[in-house]
Amino acid sequence: MPFPGVTRTFDILAYQLAQFPQPRCLVAKRGEEWAPRSTAEVQEAADLVSRGLHALGVGRGDKVAIVAPSCPEWLLADFGIAQLGAVSVPIYPTVTDEDYRFILKDAEVRAVFVANAELYRTVLAASEGLDLPAAHVFTFESVPDARPFAELQELGRGVAPDALAPLKAAVQPTDLHTIIYTSGTTGQPKGVMLSHDNMLSNCRAMHDFIPGAPGDRVLSVLPLAHVLERTGTYLFMQLGLGITFAESIGAVGDNLREVRPVTFVAVPRLLEKVYEKILAQGAQLGGIKKKLFNWAVNLGLRFDPQRSLGPWYNAQLAVARRLVFAKWRAALGGRVKCIIVGGGALQPRLARVFWAAGIHVMEGYGLTESSPVVSACRYDRANNMPGTVGPVLTGAEVKIAPDGEILTRSPSVMLGYYNRPDLTAEAVDADGWLRTGDIGEFVNGRFLKITDRKKAMFKTSGGKYVAPQRIEAQLMEDPLIEQAMVVGDGQKFPGALLVPNAAALLDWAQSQGPLAGLPIEELVTQEPVKQLFNELVQTCNAQFAHWEQVKKIALLPTPWTVESGELTPTLKLKRKAITEAHEPVIAGLYS
Repeated sequence: MPFPGVTRTFDILAYQLAQFPQPRCLVAKRGEEWAPRSTAEVQEAADLVSRGLHALGVGRGDKVAIVAPSCPEWLLADFGIAQLGAVSVPIYPTVTDEDYRFILKDAEVRAVFVANAELYRTVLAASEGLDLPAAHVFTFESVPDARPFAELQELGRGVAPDALAPLKAAVQPTDLHTIIYTSGTTGQPKGVMLSHDNMLSNCRAMHDFIPGAPGDRVLSVLPLAHVLERTGTYLFMQLGLGITFAESIGAVGDNLREVRPVTFVAVPRLLEKVYEKILAQGAQLGGIKKKLFNWAVNLGLRFDPQRSLGPWYNAQLAVARRLVFAKWRAALGGRVKCIIVGGGALQPRLARVFWAAGIHVMEGYGLTESSPVVSACRYDRANNMPGTVGPVLTGAEVKIAPDGEILTRSPSVMLGYYNRPDLTAEAVDADGWLRTGDIGEFVNGRFLKITDRKKAMFKTSGGKYVAPQRIEAQLMEDPLIEQAMVVGDGQKFPGALLVPNAAALLDWAQSQGPLAGLPIEELVTQEPVKQLFNELVQTCNAQFAHWEQVKKIALLPTPWTVESGELTPTLKLKRKAITEAHEPVIAGLYS
């Protein structure tokens, strides 16, 4: 069995310490310098967290929340909580005030770790009237009148080290490890209960996925509240890879070049932004350099891991890799071998072009309820097909229900929803099959392909079902379209709300005479722009049945964001919120 002796998440530290102790186990920037912590230092710090919480009276089964961007302290808190047999409750810093209060109350949280002053104030306000004293809220950064993280560790020094051993020994692999509240695209958050074994079985199933060696580096980009980032981090640590935390999403480009990781975990939107930035730089080139760049990109878009395109193509690709794609790899630090992508549908063209550049894109599929990975494209060509989410993980089962829904069963499937046995019974049947809510099919008998969200599907007034995500993904294949949402429930035909890619549209407008120099807010109202996007939609429509074709569109100047409440923290569309915010616009499509 991979990773022998690792049966509880905190065993990861002892395993790494015994197998390949790392001088740079966890690394983050402090001021202008990268500050590393060794495996031994991480274990010692996590022990102090456990002992400090123990001194506060936190024990087995108690819930402790973590509200912070990814950082070493996040993991120190996570391991420290787990060693007591207590339960971690990660909360995205960007959730609404209502969600904060609901989660803190529903989980009966006893203590909280927060990143900074703003989150400290938010948590105090949300916990008013709950059994959560301010003295149990600890801050990673220095905050006036708040208890710093270091104070909790100092409290731990007053507890004998040997007091921790029996507490750790009492923790079982099947014990509840974490409750992750899924933001959901509709309704109240649901607390997904995952055991130690749920998450570690997922790691074991992916033990041979990453082409890295002990001491290689990973850049942590996504929030650790995202289950893919967290399970990925557990996996990387068991492989002996050092985790370096990106300073922010905006600093990822610079951090990639500084850290030079072998891999990182991304959501599709992050990879799209990387690609768009590369294309924008290519557009600035002139003459032969620009022609060479465009030739290489077009060559890359034809790449297929599943088949050879012949010696002439391979010879051209070798030239493109040397003259163009080498610069792409350098922009990502020069050592990235693969990018793990999940949390939404990736445009197949991105997977193809990055593969052509020598960077293997490994798109996977999963959900919080399955800890999370169900299937994934692998590093080798034979097990990677762009446009699919790869073969099912070893030890997992997948079957397609008569209505097309994907059902999965594995050791990674959740214990259930916290305080909601009714929802648990709806989600997991008596035989352990989890209803994913996604519609899918197998390609070539073994590559899983997601075609839509079951709940997102709607019926037109003509009685035809429309799967909007398939259409949206196809629309966003065009570089001019940044975001798309297909509407039309109960209407005669599907319509679409489109958010243009501002940089690409402004660039196009420069060559359009009177449109040059207009701001994006004005551009989307101009007839030539509307005509341009209608033509793009017509091209897309050719790939769909007539009842699925988008007949009318509305252009919106402002992107949907997490902050506006129109995207989930994992950047999925909140369809209900978007529909409500743009009700008059949608009504206009059908008037």
